[in-house]
Amino acid sequence: MSWQSLPARNLERDELEALVNALARQPERWLGHIAFSDQERHFVSLYRDDYLDVWLLCWTPINDTGFHDHDISSGAVRVIEGALSESSPRIGGEPANRLVPAGQSFSFGPDHIHRLAGASERSVSLHAYSPPLWRLGQYTIDGGGVMRRSSVSYADELRPLEAPLAA
Repeated sequence: MSWQSLPARNLERDELEALVNALARQPERWLGHIAFSDQERHFVSLYRDDYLDVWLLCWTPINDTGFHDHDISSGAVRVIEGALSESSPRIGGEPANRLVPAGQSFSFGPDHIHRLAGASERSVSLHAYSPPLWRLGQYTIDGGGVMRRSSVSYADELRPLEAPLAA
């Protein structure tokens, strides 16, 4: 895979997942950007054009995005090292939770709301979005269970806006 060989159009979910899986096999593109911090999640933009946005994210168990969506973008995630915990809110019940260990990937459409958190001492993941991220929806859920969405810039670090829902 080369950046020049990418199609000049928005990528589909399966193409995004194939891309992060191929990129995982090319550590020379991302290995030098790995760093960890409990104070803020470390993230680096690896590539961006009119159709695609690719990021490297580094996580500790304290790092947590809070519930969010990706506005109009589809996405894919590949866990390189460690594991990530993914939670999706459910109406009238506890969030749906899953552990995504190193070597696994998943994709999602723009309608997907989730929360990612580091689930290992050190975790590293690759993320691809198409069309490129510009805005994201950040969610809060108040004590009465009411969900509200705030629009945030793609360049802002996502953090929980409220205490985590029970897992």
